[in-house]
Amino acid sequence: MKSYRAPGGAPIRVLDGVDLAVPRGRLALVLGASGSGKSTLLNVVGLLEDAEGGDVIVGGERVSALGRSAQGRARGRYIGFVFQSFLLLPSLTALDNVLLAARYARRARLDARRRARELLAEFGVLERQAHYPPQLSGGEQQRVAFCRAVLNDPPLLLADEPTGNLDDANGRVILEALRARARAGAAVVVVSHRADAVGAADAVYHMREGRLEPGPSTSGGGPS
Repeated sequence: MKSYRAPGGAPIRVLDGVDLAVPRGRLALVLGASGSGKSTLLNVVGLLEDAEGGDVIVGGERVSALGRSAQGRARGRYIGFVFQSFLLLPSLTALDNVLLAARYARRARLDARRRARELLAEFGVLERQAHYPPQLSGGEQQRVAFCRAVLNDPPLLLADEPTGNLDDANGRVILEALRARARAGAAVVVVSHRADAVGAADAVYHMREGRLEPGPSTSGGGPS
């Protein structure tokens, strides 16, 4: 359960009795209108916001019960994030933005640097590694952001409107990359308005007034 209180007003319940389980190797798609609570759901699952009730369990660990410092370490170890607005630091190069994930997970820098360069090459932006975010296109920025999200091979990958600022071609690249992470064994949760995102999902859910409802099964399987 998650509520917000408007100044001088009554609490507004944003999440109400939400229950979501995504096994590793599956991609769950959450659809919903603006304000339905889907981004808040990702923030709670990703330990960016606290809920007033319920548990967040990742890899068998009840991470929502951890203290702030331990939650930070759990995010670095277990969770990767892909955001609509990329959230790259403009003062860092593309390579150094990717390497931020290694810092949070306390990963050896030489190993992380090698892996970061491999990922940048895989997504066709290695030649842009020394460029800063303002020098990159939107598609390039999201590819760099995706590399950052998966640098530590997290078992849980959360993507909030990851194709919202992209053209169709770059959107397909990111959707396929998310699907590939699921095939490689990660649990992937995606919030998206793209109609073609449904075809990449193993399970589809709809957020309506803070409640999560299973949608029709896809060819990849039904809700978990």
